[in-house]
Amino acid sequence: MRSPYTQLYVHIVWATWDRLPLITEAIEPRLYAAIAAKCRSLKCEPLAIGGIEDHVHLLTRFHTTSAIAKLVKGSSSHLVTHEIRRGEFFKWQGAYGAFTLRKSEVPQVKAYILNQKQHHAEGNVVEAWEQGMYWPKSGE
Repeated sequence: MRSPYTQLYVHIVWATWDRLPLITEAIEPRLYAAIAAKCRSLKCEPLAIGGIEDHVHLLTRFHTTSAIAKLVKGSSSHLVTHEIRRGEFFKWQGAYGAFTLRKSEVPQVKAYILNQKQHHAEGNVVEAWEQGMYWPKSGE
């Protein structure tokens, strides 16, 4: 039996609640591992995960049966509040940005995602790739 063949590359960015600095160095490795595991459970291939304390970027090759919302609304905040930092506040914003890209763009976007801390520290972010994180904070 034949199966569909696709090359659906998606760059997703989402922020913590009110863009609070909730992604600490202590939780980052397990949080990123949980995001990667959620990708794989949805038959997606995680290609790059990176971010800073208030948002995360994911580059993934999407499977034909997957939905972006299921990936973003995964179990990562439950993992943080119930296992990594039991009882501490952690929550994602309700919205996110998702951008499709051509296969030829994958290396450039992957490098950008893997070097998030450097890009933000140096102030050389790509505005178009950060859009999912620029919702106003409460009161703005």
